[in-house]
Order: sequence, then C-alpha cells, then structure tokens
Amino acid sequence: MEDRGLKDAPLSEAAGLHQSFVRDLKRGKAASPKLSSAVRIAQALGMTVEDVMNWAEGKPENVPTIAIAGKVGAGAQVPVFDAYPKGGGPQVECPPGLSPHGIVAVEVEGDSMEPVYSGGDLLFYSRNGHDSVPVEIIGHRCVCEDEDGMGWVKQVKAGDEPGLFHLISLNPGANNIWNVRLKWAARVQLHWPADLAQKI
Repeated sequence: MEDRGLKDAPLSEAAGLHQSFVRDLKRGKAASPKLSSAVRIAQALGMTVEDVMNWAEGKPENVPTIAIAGKVGAGAQVPVFDAYPKGGGPQVECPPGLSPHGIVAVEVEGDSMEPVYSGGDLLFYSRNGHDSVPVEIIGHRCVCEDEDGMGWVKQVKAGDEPGLFHLISLNPGANNIWNVRLKWAARVQLHWPADLAQKI
C-alpha cells in the first residue's frame, strides 16, 4: 500500500473489508487474515496472494515491467505515441496475468473518456503488426493512431469504404470520428485504474 500510495479507505472499500481491519493489518496490530480476506485484499491490489506474501518480505527483486509509450487524451491535446526512446520511458509493474513481452501501455490524460476511463489510468495493448488494423479488433475498444499521427482510444468500427474506419467515442457527450484512415489499431487488453498502477 505504501509503495503504491494507497490509503486505507479506498483499499478496504475495494476489498469489501472494514477499514479498521485493513488499518490494523497494515500496522501489524491484527492477526493474519483468513485466506478469504487475503484473497480479497490481493484482488483489490491487482495481485495474487503469492505476490502479496512476497511483498510482505520486502519489495521483490526483478519485478517484470512494461513501458509506457505515451499519453492519450482529447482532440489536439493528444501527445505523441512512442514519445520515449525504446524502453527509455517510464515503466509500470506488469499486472498479474499479463505477459510483459510485446505489451506496452498508454496513460489516459484528462477526463475525455469518462465514465469508461479516467485520468491517470493505464491501458495495456499489443501491436501485432506495426502498421496494421487487424480485422479482429473491429467492434472493440482500441488504442489507435490516425494517418495524421493523432492517438485515440475509441471503439473502432468499419467505415463506409475499405480502408476507412469510424471511431466511436467512449464518452457519450464526445464527438465520433467518421471515415478516417488509421496507421494502426490495437485492442485494449487490460485497463488498470490509476490507483493500482505502480510506476517505477
């Protein structure tokens, strides 16, 4: 919790446990939790019980990480993807159950994707082909880049002609983009709320 900057209340709420229990456990004033409680705490932290046990002994060495490629936001304020030299940007701990190989993340900036994604959230994806829009991503939430170099997180749908795509906003109040050419699109494999992201 300390390493991730988490407070007692949000964690206890996410785990469905009483705040005083989480506080006492953190301070070493509570008995070891029952397995069911330990599982709930681990799930709220986005970890396995084994991960939590390893952390109880101190921060584990060789924690796998994933590079943050850039940020995505609204309109012309979208920063550029691949803003950092390969592997040279910020890193985030690899979420449990996700392979660190071939996966990158982008950080959501602002509130343009509310209520689906919030500022500071991380979206993990894999670009199978560097410049491609695989047919299997159609209809899904994707990280994508248009031919003008603008980055988006939208639901991608087939456009009115081959090679064109409709980008459907996740925020009901935002504008959709019709019949745009894309350099690439990759399906969002995992959404990690900002309070779970462990940047390194």
